[in-house]
Amino acid sequence: MRKSILAIVVTILSLSVLTSCSITLPVAATSNPVGSKVGQQSAGIFFAVLCFGGDASIKTAAKNGGITKISTVDIKRLNVLGVYQQVTTIVTGE
Repeated sequence: MRKSILAIVVTILSLSVLTSCSITLPVAATSNPVGSKVGQQSAGIFFAVLCFGGDASIKTAAKNGGITKISTVDIKRLNVLGVYQQVTTIVTGE
């Protein structure tokens, strides 16, 4: 009995990892030429309401990449069964 319950739990956890999805969407572009630098910043959200001081701002992502002239901004969203979501801002430029 215990082995079958453990097998069910392992199967559910394995499937939950496989059912996550991620999508990257463009947000903005400027007239600046596309640069070689990339900066990223992420924030996590639990159950679509619990956020613990995450900062996925464009300013922080640009600072992380050492970017002073922004070319493009993209947002990447990861969702794992609606339990955990991660938003990542991706900035390119020089």
